[in-house]
Amino acid sequence: MRKLAGLLGLNRSPGREKRARLRLDTEGMAIYAVGDVHGCLDQLLALEEAIVADGRSLPGRKLIIMLGDYVDRGPASAQVIDHLIAPPPAGFERICLTGNHDMLMLDYLEGRATLGEWLQMGAGPTLRSYGIDRERLAQIYGSAKQVDDMIRRAIPNTHAAFLRSLPILVDAKRFVFVHAGIRPELPLDQQSDDDLVFIRSEFYERAHLLKKYVVHGHTPVSEAKLEGRRINIDTGACFSGRLTAIRIWGNKGSYLTT
Repeated sequence: MRKLAGLLGLNRSPGREKRARLRLDTEGMAIYAVGDVHGCLDQLLALEEAIVADGRSLPGRKLIIMLGDYVDRGPASAQVIDHLIAPPPAGFERICLTGNHDMLMLDYLEGRATLGEWLQMGAGPTLRSYGIDRERLAQIYGSAKQVDDMIRRAIPNTHAAFLRSLPILVDAKRFVFVHAGIRPELPLDQQSDDDLVFIRSEFYERAHLLKKYVVHGHTPVSEAKLEGRRINIDTGACFSGRLTAIRIWGNKGSYLTT
Protein backbone atom coordinates (compact mmCIF):
# COMPACT_ATOMS: atom_id res chain seq x y z
CA MET A 1 0.00 0.00 0.00
CA ARG A 2 2.86 2.41 0.80
CA LYS A 3 4.39 1.78 -2.63
CA LEU A 4 1.04 2.31 -4.35
CA ALA A 5 0.52 5.56 -2.48
CA GLY A 6 3.93 6.74 -3.70
CA LEU A 7 3.11 5.90 -7.30
CA LEU A 8 -0.12 7.87 -7.08
CA GLY A 9 1.52 10.84 -5.42
CA LEU A 10 -0.54 10.39 -2.26
CA ASN A 11 2.22 10.22 0.35
CA ARG A 12 1.53 12.72 3.13
CA SER A 13 4.51 13.10 5.47
CA PRO A 14 3.95 13.88 9.14
CA GLY A 15 6.22 16.47 10.68
CA ARG A 16 5.97 19.06 7.94
CA GLU A 17 5.54 22.65 9.11
CA LYS A 18 2.35 24.32 7.94
CA ARG A 19 2.96 26.44 4.87
CA ALA A 20 2.29 30.17 4.64
CA ARG A 21 -0.89 31.41 2.94
CA LEU A 22 -0.62 34.88 1.42
CA ARG A 23 -3.30 37.55 1.01
CA LEU A 24 -2.79 39.88 -1.90
CA ASP A 25 -4.31 43.19 -2.98
CA THR A 26 -4.41 42.87 -6.78
CA GLU A 27 -6.07 46.20 -7.53
CA GLY A 28 -4.48 47.60 -10.70
CA MET A 29 -2.03 44.69 -10.89
CA ALA A 30 -1.39 42.40 -13.85
CA ILE A 31 -0.94 38.80 -12.70
CA TYR A 32 0.68 36.06 -14.73
CA ALA A 33 0.14 32.60 -13.20
CA VAL A 34 2.40 29.84 -14.54
CA GLY A 35 1.57 26.12 -14.53
CA ASP A 36 3.68 23.11 -13.55
CA VAL A 37 7.27 23.44 -14.84
CA HIS A 38 8.62 19.98 -13.89
CA GLY A 39 12.24 20.64 -14.78
CA CYS A 40 11.53 22.20 -18.19
CA LEU A 41 13.87 25.18 -18.09
CA ASP A 42 13.76 25.96 -21.82
CA GLN A 43 9.98 26.24 -21.74
CA LEU A 44 10.10 28.40 -18.62
CA LEU A 45 12.59 30.81 -20.19
CA ALA A 46 10.54 31.01 -23.40
CA LEU A 47 7.34 31.65 -21.46
CA GLU A 48 9.02 34.34 -19.37
CA GLU A 49 10.11 36.08 -22.58
CA ALA A 50 6.49 36.01 -23.78
CA ILE A 51 5.27 37.34 -20.42
CA VAL A 52 7.78 40.20 -20.49
CA ALA A 53 6.78 41.12 -24.05
CA ASP A 54 3.10 40.95 -23.17
CA GLY A 55 3.55 43.10 -20.07
CA ARG A 56 5.39 45.96 -21.75
CA SER A 57 2.19 47.75 -22.67
CA LEU A 58 0.52 47.29 -19.28
CA PRO A 59 0.67 49.98 -16.59
CA GLY A 60 1.13 49.35 -12.90
CA ARG A 61 2.61 46.45 -10.99
CA LYS A 62 3.14 43.09 -12.66
CA LEU A 63 3.38 39.85 -10.73
CA ILE A 64 4.31 36.31 -11.77
CA ILE A 65 2.79 33.57 -9.58
CA MET A 66 4.38 30.16 -10.05
CA LEU A 67 1.97 27.36 -9.13
CA GLY A 68 4.54 24.79 -7.98
CA ASP A 69 6.03 21.49 -9.14
CA TYR A 70 9.36 22.87 -10.33
CA VAL A 71 11.15 19.53 -10.05
CA ASP A 72 11.00 15.92 -11.31
CA ARG A 73 10.31 14.31 -14.69
CA GLY A 74 11.89 17.02 -16.84
CA PRO A 75 15.65 17.32 -17.50
CA ALA A 76 16.65 20.52 -15.66
CA SER A 77 15.14 20.69 -12.17
CA ALA A 78 18.32 22.03 -10.54
CA GLN A 79 18.59 24.74 -13.16
CA VAL A 80 14.91 25.67 -12.77
CA ILE A 81 15.43 26.19 -9.04
CA ASP A 82 18.58 28.26 -9.72
CA HIS A 83 16.50 30.42 -12.05
CA LEU A 84 13.67 30.89 -9.58
CA ILE A 85 16.05 31.78 -6.75
CA ALA A 86 17.47 34.55 -8.95
CA PRO A 87 15.60 37.87 -9.34
CA PRO A 88 12.51 37.91 -11.58
CA PRO A 89 12.49 39.69 -14.95
CA ALA A 90 12.95 43.45 -14.71
CA GLY A 91 9.70 45.22 -13.94
CA PHE A 92 8.09 42.10 -12.43
CA GLU A 93 7.62 40.66 -8.98
CA ARG A 94 7.41 36.91 -8.42
CA ILE A 95 5.80 34.56 -5.90
CA CYS A 96 6.63 30.85 -6.06
CA LEU A 97 4.12 28.48 -4.48
CA THR A 98 4.86 24.90 -3.50
CA GLY A 99 3.59 21.79 -5.25
CA ASN A 100 3.49 18.17 -4.12
CA HIS A 101 6.72 17.28 -5.97
CA ASP A 102 8.59 20.15 -4.32
CA MET A 103 7.32 19.03 -0.90
CA LEU A 104 8.35 15.44 -1.57
CA MET A 105 11.86 16.49 -2.60
CA LEU A 106 12.18 18.42 0.66
CA ASP A 107 10.75 15.46 2.57
CA TYR A 108 13.56 13.33 1.14
CA LEU A 109 16.24 15.92 1.89
CA GLU A 110 15.03 16.21 5.48
CA GLY A 111 14.61 12.48 6.02
CA ARG A 112 10.82 12.17 6.00
CA ALA A 113 10.67 10.22 2.72
CA THR A 114 12.81 7.48 1.21
CA LEU A 115 14.74 7.72 -2.03
CA GLY A 116 12.50 5.00 -3.45
CA GLU A 117 9.40 7.08 -2.79
CA TRP A 118 10.95 10.10 -4.49
CA LEU A 119 12.13 8.04 -7.46
CA GLN A 120 8.59 6.75 -8.02
CA MET A 121 7.56 10.38 -8.55
CA GLY A 122 10.17 11.13 -11.20
CA ALA A 123 13.29 12.01 -9.22
CA GLY A 124 15.70 10.27 -11.61
CA PRO A 125 16.04 13.25 -13.99
CA THR A 126 16.18 15.59 -10.99
CA LEU A 127 19.19 13.75 -9.57
CA ARG A 128 20.90 13.80 -12.97
CA SER A 129 20.34 17.56 -13.19
CA TYR A 130 22.53 17.87 -10.07
CA GLY A 131 25.18 15.66 -11.63
CA ILE A 132 24.25 12.75 -9.36
CA ASP A 133 24.70 9.22 -10.76
CA ARG A 134 22.56 7.18 -8.38
CA GLU A 135 23.53 3.82 -9.90
CA ARG A 136 27.24 4.61 -9.59
CA LEU A 137 26.80 5.71 -5.98
CA ALA A 138 25.05 2.42 -5.22
CA GLN A 139 28.03 0.54 -6.67
CA ILE A 140 30.57 2.51 -4.65
CA TYR A 141 28.85 2.66 -1.27
CA GLY A 142 27.69 -0.35 0.66
CA SER A 143 24.52 0.97 2.23
CA ALA A 144 21.43 2.93 1.29
CA LYS A 145 22.21 5.37 4.12
CA GLN A 146 25.58 6.21 2.58
CA VAL A 147 23.92 6.79 -0.80
CA ASP A 148 21.33 9.04 0.85
CA ASP A 149 24.05 10.99 2.64
CA MET A 150 25.96 11.59 -0.59
CA ILE A 151 22.84 12.70 -2.47
CA ARG A 152 21.78 15.07 0.29
CA ARG A 153 25.25 16.61 0.43
CA ALA A 154 25.27 17.12 -3.35
CA ILE A 155 22.08 19.20 -3.40
CA PRO A 156 22.83 22.83 -2.40
CA ASN A 157 21.53 24.10 0.91
CA THR A 158 20.15 27.10 -0.96
CA HIS A 159 17.88 24.78 -2.93
CA ALA A 160 16.59 23.09 0.21
CA ALA A 161 16.02 26.52 1.76
CA PHE A 162 14.07 27.62 -1.33
CA LEU A 163 11.84 24.53 -1.16
CA ARG A 164 11.35 25.08 2.58
CA SER A 165 10.36 28.74 2.13
CA LEU A 166 7.60 28.30 -0.46
CA PRO A 167 4.11 29.46 0.54
CA ILE A 168 1.17 27.28 -0.45
CA LEU A 169 -1.62 29.65 -1.49
CA VAL A 170 -2.32 33.19 -2.63
CA ASP A 171 -5.73 34.61 -1.76
CA ALA A 172 -6.82 37.66 -3.77
CA LYS A 173 -10.16 39.48 -3.97
CA ARG A 174 -11.66 37.40 -6.78
CA PHE A 175 -9.03 34.70 -7.28
CA VAL A 176 -7.23 31.96 -5.39
CA PHE A 177 -3.90 30.67 -6.71
CA VAL A 178 -2.87 27.21 -5.53
CA HIS A 179 -1.10 24.13 -6.85
CA ALA A 180 -3.86 21.50 -6.87
CA GLY A 181 -7.11 23.06 -5.67
CA ILE A 182 -9.23 23.50 -2.57
CA ARG A 183 -12.21 21.97 -0.81
CA PRO A 184 -14.93 24.38 -2.01
CA GLU A 185 -17.11 23.86 1.05
CA LEU A 186 -14.38 24.93 3.51
CA PRO A 187 -13.06 28.43 4.31
CA LEU A 188 -9.52 28.96 3.10
CA ASP A 189 -8.12 29.10 6.62
CA GLN A 190 -9.44 25.57 7.22
CA GLN A 191 -7.83 24.00 4.15
CA SER A 192 -5.11 21.44 4.87
CA ASP A 193 -1.72 21.70 3.20
CA ASP A 194 -2.16 18.16 1.88
CA ASP A 195 -5.37 19.05 0.09
CA LEU A 196 -3.87 22.21 -1.41
CA VAL A 197 -1.16 20.21 -3.19
CA PHE A 198 -2.84 16.82 -3.74
CA ILE A 199 -6.59 17.28 -4.15
CA ARG A 200 -8.36 16.24 -7.33
CA SER A 201 -11.82 14.67 -7.34
CA GLU A 202 -13.12 16.41 -4.21
CA PHE A 203 -12.24 19.72 -5.86
CA TYR A 204 -13.51 18.96 -9.35
CA GLU A 205 -16.77 17.35 -8.27
CA ARG A 206 -17.72 20.23 -5.96
CA ALA A 207 -16.34 23.12 -8.00
CA HIS A 208 -19.87 24.49 -8.44
CA LEU A 209 -19.61 25.63 -4.80
CA LEU A 210 -16.60 27.87 -5.43
CA LYS A 211 -17.01 31.50 -4.37
CA LYS A 212 -13.83 32.68 -6.10
CA TYR A 213 -12.02 31.71 -9.28
CA VAL A 214 -9.34 29.12 -8.49
CA VAL A 215 -6.25 29.08 -10.72
CA HIS A 216 -4.40 25.79 -10.34
CA GLY A 217 -2.27 23.08 -11.94
CA HIS A 218 -1.38 19.56 -10.74
CA THR A 219 -3.48 17.58 -13.22
CA PRO A 220 -2.21 17.81 -16.83
CA VAL A 221 -4.76 18.84 -19.46
CA SER A 222 -4.38 19.18 -23.21
CA GLU A 223 -5.50 22.81 -23.15
CA ALA A 224 -5.89 25.38 -20.39
CA LYS A 225 -9.47 26.54 -20.01
CA LEU A 226 -12.05 27.98 -17.66
CA GLU A 227 -14.54 25.46 -16.29
CA GLY A 228 -17.02 27.24 -14.08
CA ARG A 229 -14.76 29.03 -11.60
CA ARG A 230 -11.90 26.56 -11.95
CA ILE A 231 -8.96 27.34 -14.26
CA ASN A 232 -6.44 24.53 -14.81
CA ILE A 233 -3.26 25.77 -16.52
CA ASP A 234 -1.11 22.61 -16.23
CA THR A 235 -0.58 21.64 -19.87
CA GLY A 236 1.98 18.94 -19.01
CA ALA A 237 5.20 20.70 -20.00
CA CYS A 238 7.34 17.62 -19.36
CA PHE A 239 5.11 15.50 -21.61
CA SER A 240 3.77 17.93 -24.21
CA GLY A 241 6.56 20.51 -24.32
CA ARG A 242 3.95 23.23 -23.68
CA LEU A 243 4.09 25.43 -20.59
CA THR A 244 1.12 27.73 -20.06
CA ALA A 245 0.43 30.96 -18.18
CA ILE A 246 -2.75 32.93 -17.70
CA ARG A 247 -2.65 36.71 -17.58
CA ILE A 248 -5.28 38.29 -15.35
CA TRP A 249 -5.63 42.02 -15.78
CA GLY A 250 -8.71 44.22 -15.47
CA ASN A 251 -10.73 41.13 -14.43
CA LYS A 252 -10.08 39.54 -17.82
CA GLY A 253 -7.92 36.53 -18.58
CA SER A 254 -5.85 35.46 -21.57
CA TYR A 255 -3.48 32.52 -22.08
CA LEU A 256 0.17 32.45 -23.11
CA THR A 257 1.70 29.12 -24.10
CA THR A 258 5.15 28.08 -25.29
